[in-house]
Amino acid sequence: MIHEKMKEAIQTYSEELTQLRRKLHSEPEVSWEEFKTTQFVCEYLDDLGISYRKTEPTGVIAEIQGGRPGKTVALRGDMDALQVEELNKDLPYASKVDGKMHACGHDSHTAMLMIAAKALNEIKEELPGNVRLLFQPAEEVAEGAKVMVEQGAMAGVDNVFGIHIWSQMPTHKVSCTPGPSFASADLFKVTFKGRGGHGAMPHACIDTAIVASSFVMNVQTVVSRTIDAQHPAVLTIGKMVVGTRFNVIAENAVIEGTVRCFHPETRDHIETQLQHYADQVAALYGATAKVEYIRGTQAVINDEYSATLVQKVAAEAFGEDVVYNEKPTMGGEDFSEYLTRAPGSFALVGSGNPEKDTEWAHHHGKFNIDEDALTTGAELYAQYAWVYLNQER
Repeated sequence: MIHEKMKEAIQTYSEELTQLRRKLHSEPEVSWEEFKTTQFVCEYLDDLGISYRKTEPTGVIAEIQGGRPGKTVALRGDMDALQVEELNKDLPYASKVDGKMHACGHDSHTAMLMIAAKALNEIKEELPGNVRLLFQPAEEVAEGAKVMVEQGAMAGVDNVFGIHIWSQMPTHKVSCTPGPSFASADLFKVTFKGRGGHGAMPHACIDTAIVASSFVMNVQTVVSRTIDAQHPAVLTIGKMVVGTRFNVIAENAVIEGTVRCFHPETRDHIETQLQHYADQVAALYGATAKVEYIRGTQAVINDEYSATLVQKVAAEAFGEDVVYNEKPTMGGEDFSEYLTRAPGSFALVGSGNPEKDTEWAHHHGKFNIDEDALTTGAELYAQYAWVYLNQER
């Protein structure tokens, strides 16, 4: 099932892969600022003779035309870094940009996809179909996939596959289970308005510090008492701003938070209940409430056929013991945008190795990857495309 020549080629390119990743790591660019990264990818594709077009303002859509007619499979790798200060100062490839680093592994995703493109391009005459390469910007602000789709990234695509390096899994392990993988990720803002006044005369005021506190304490029952326990959900209050001075009753309070879940009906229910709870709590104290609910990324739901195919490819390419069952995460991923246009799946490739200190959480200043995982990811990209295009369905 797998392509042995491609497997051998990717192993041969191991050192090049590591160097690509290290260059990208040392020169991080945050969302919508990936201009140098975009140019770096384009120059690499030029050298390979792979046709592409840039997306606006950043990003690349490339295509490897197979030698035989067939379907089109898309491979996605995101490129953006984070506004996080790198704490691994002793690394020879540490970030050269203060306050910015690749703290989520997108440097590795880009490098792995570049090498996968190289290996696939070498066997393009054998491909019964085409491989679309999506070098995506702005995943960290949950905007890049949507913009790529609007600019034609999924036009004519039959299936889409993506990878995320994962420090919470042992190096080389591959997880891609059918069903929910990443949660939907929404934001909300609740503004309460009362009546301010002197701290010595609360009876003449409507204290939004009390209103907001009551809301924070009660709104958690939306999850614990109004949602089916078989449908996981998280409602987190991350920010509360209330009051201006120690002896002034607060007239205004602003609360911000996030909602994470897997099921659309749960998402709808929580949005409705947030408005209901805000209105009722405000009315109880004589205040008013305004709720702004912003829908972010949708849940990533792996297609059963595609996810099962990833497992089969991983088992044949790397051995049965590589296949891993990582639990779904409440983290968000805008890869879900592609899945609204075509079936597909999103795999996790482990890079956690305690001996190399690569088990730090994503988005932490000490995050790093075990670079031995790079060839696993690059080959998984390439072999998935090869096997998918050769499947009889």
